Amino acid sequence: MLALALPVFLLASLPMLGYVAIAGAWLIQRGAHWYAEGRAKRLLAAGERRSAMATVGVTTLGRVWFLALVVLLTGLADREAGLAAAVTGVALFTLFIAGQGVAHIREEGVGR
Repeated sequence: MLALALPVFLLASLPMLGYVAIAGAWLIQRGAHWYAEGRAKRLLAAGERRSAMATVGVTTLGRVWFLALVVLLTGLADREAGLAAAVTGVALFTLFIAGQGVAHIREEGVGR
């Protein structure tokens, strides 16, 4: 998804600070998501449901706040870059959530 955003930034002459900021933040939060999923699976296997749910909840909220903070700081540095980062971040999250939903429906065969 980030690879699709780069040509848009280049063709539209958007500030590269916005792209670099949101790309870095996106990769960091995806790493946090990957770690949290693994930890939650290990906790569930150990029978610790509350800890697993707490891990998922805290990291989900934390990832969103982290991206918002990066967009805010980018906007303070350069207003146009902050706007570009915000729009790109919203697009990335929308596509990510939609992709997860489609994958879940395909895995579970929901509606069959």
